[in-house]
Amino acid sequence: MPARPGFPALLLAALLAACSSEQTETADPEIADRIFLGGPIVTVDHDDSVAEAVAILGRGILAVGSREDVVKHAGSQTEVIDLQGKAVLPGFIDAHGHYTQVGQLAAAVNLAPPPVGPVGSIADLQRELRAHMAAHPPEPGGWVLGRGYDESLLAERRPPTRDDLDAVSSEHPIVVLHVSLHLAVMNSVALDQAGISAATPDPPGGVIQRRPGSREPNGVLEEGAMLAVLGALPKPDGRAALESLQAAGREYASRGITTAQDGATRALEIPYLLAAADGDLLPIDVIFYPIYTDVGAAVGASLPPRMYRGRLKWGGVKLVLDGSPQGKTAWLSSPYHVPPPGKPADYAGYPWLPDEEVERLVEQYFAKGWQVLAHANGDAAAEQLVSAVEKATQKLGAADRRTVMIHAQTVTEDQLDRMHELAIIPSFFASHVFYWGDWHRDSVLGPIRGSRISPAGSALHRDMSFTLHDDPPVVPADPLRLVWSAVNRTTRSGKVLGPDQRISVMDAIRAVTIDGAWSYFEEDRKGAIVPGKRADLVILSANPLEADPTTIAEIQVVETIKEGRTIYEAGAP
Repeated sequence: MPARPGFPALLLAALLAACSSEQTETADPEIADRIFLGGPIVTVDHDDSVAEAVAILGRGILAVGSREDVVKHAGSQTEVIDLQGKAVLPGFIDAHGHYTQVGQLAAAVNLAPPPVGPVGSIADLQRELRAHMAAHPPEPGGWVLGRGYDESLLAERRPPTRDDLDAVSSEHPIVVLHVSLHLAVMNSVALDQAGISAATPDPPGGVIQRRPGSREPNGVLEEGAMLAVLGALPKPDGRAALESLQAAGREYASRGITTAQDGATRALEIPYLLAAADGDLLPIDVIFYPIYTDVGAAVGASLPPRMYRGRLKWGGVKLVLDGSPQGKTAWLSSPYHVPPPGKPADYAGYPWLPDEEVERLVEQYFAKGWQVLAHANGDAAAEQLVSAVEKATQKLGAADRRTVMIHAQTVTEDQLDRMHELAIIPSFFASHVFYWGDWHRDSVLGPIRGSRISPAGSALHRDMSFTLHDDPPVVPADPLRLVWSAVNRTTRSGKVLGPDQRISVMDAIRAVTIDGAWSYFEEDRKGAIVPGKRADLVILSANPLEADPTTIAEIQVVETIKEGRTIYEAGAP
């Protein structure tokens, strides 16, 4: 019975003796490939029990329970792992994110503020772009891509403009993406190549910001206007695209995530995802939701909804109903606390789509039996979704559809009541409380509305199933910081935002494990450590249930196991 280094010899001998004795009294028990013991096994089962040991056979969980019961499944070839106090949890489930973009943007210039990046001013942003271009000289006329600028944390409290980027280069097209990925800034060369000028009208669901008193673009593109950015950027070749998907998988695995989402997948990305799945290049499960404009590409791929092809599954379809609260483009029912520069006092953001179109699409997708995920940050956007689901349900009848409202940042108490009745699952971007809680309170929503962002406490009070997510690459996928944020609701400045919306550690863990599995129709195979489910596990340096809640974000991922196989180990090359 091989043991990892550090497994005490006397304990191993005693275990062998116990196994030998117990197996003579047991009718040929199934023999495990691996047994973990010596630390808490946080099962997230129906009773939220904590076990002493877990046994893995093949890709699944063979047994979980007391040490005495589990070691009955040890044999001469079983690998026995002494956890030495470390905790085992179900593998984390990313309830919403953008898997392909995590890989694609890994090579972009990091323009985020601390703790994610080094930028605190527009001068810093320019410095980072120049340094990147010096270290990685672009080809003549080659594009330069930056990501993560955040005017809420820039010293100037404004976004960069085309003039700021022109000061970096007037020869190379430069595009920098807002941290929310709902806005972008182009320099003059990039605007020209994208065909955006004073004569270009604002597209549906988007805004081309202009210079004061002029129709001339200032370089900032909001929401639907960003489509011009995506269309102008060079397309990666096949090898680079596959390598970026592998890089994304490594990043997710290092965070303890064993199932991830690719939300708003574009048509051009679907063939690469399929190729990665067919080539066994996805270390974790990836569930993709094509954006509504590109859903035909998924249909054309001959991949039935909710069926895996390798580690890839088509989950449903993604709608986008509004924008970003931190970027002040989310669609609210009442004005922003402090409107963006140049906007009137009654500015409340705007929708991507008219009500009639949302109602048509929801009914169409429900009729096809497709799951709908809808991005809705503002309460006006939330109302648009809830109303559309109500009308479609009245027409088509109730069914187990598990519609998901992505972000649900400002959803009201009344809307939560109706969502509960309609079984709409809110997926809260709870780490917003840390990253932008101060901004929401002081500028975006004001102290009253700001205290209710990501109202998980209100959902829990209604006994609603909900999930938590980080929306990577908006912020790095980090389930432990996400749990910490939902439990503590502490902002960057150290202030507590909305203490009544705090939830328990166990409830937060459920939201990133079993409830995430539920939102994907996978609760029968994932999300809990129980016999028969997949051996998707994460080993942590400490048990979040026993740690000081204020230190949960400091807990480390030691190992990630996907279907019984280690796909990440801290310190391994």
